[in-house]
Amino acid sequence: MALSDEQKQLIKAASDKTFPFVERCGVQTLDVDRGYCKMLMPFAPNVNHVGIMYAGALYTLAELPGGTIYLTSFDTGKFYPIVKDMHIRFRRPATTDVTVEVTLSDEEIARIESTTEEVGKCDFEWDVELKDTKGEVVAIAHNVYQLRKIGG
Repeated sequence: MALSDEQKQLIKAASDKTFPFVERCGVQTLDVDRGYCKMLMPFAPNVNHVGIMYAGALYTLAELPGGTIYLTSFDTGKFYPIVKDMHIRFRRPATTDVTVEVTLSDEEIARIESTTEEVGKCDFEWDVELKDTKGEVVAIAHNVYQLRKIGG
C-alpha cells in the first residue's frame, strides 16, 4: 500500500529533523514510500581535515534509513525500533554528496510485524551501499535492527 503525498511529506520532514545532529549534517530525505527511502548526505558541511567526507557522516547516513523505514512501514503507536548492530566498510574517499537507498519488501514488513506481535520483538537486517554522485560505492554497511512492541 503506497503512502499518500501528505504522509510522504510528513515522514520526510520528521526524518530530516529527528535529531539536532542530523539537522546540522544537512541530511535530506529525497524520497519515501512504504518500505522505501532514499537519503542524501551533503558533502559541504561534512568535510573532514583532509578534504573528504567525514567517516561519521557516512556512518550516520548508513544508519538513518532504519528510522525512516520504521516510519513508512510500521504502526508507530504499537512498535519502536532499535539499532542492534552495524558494520561499515569504507571503500573509497567520498568527495561529493552521498546517497543511500533502502527497500524492505511487503513480505518482510509483514514478517517483522507479525513476529513482533507474537514475541514482543523481531530482528531484521539489510546491506546498503552508499554512493557518490557518479554512482561509485564509497561505503557498504550491514545493519541489524530490532522492532519492539511498546509495553511488551
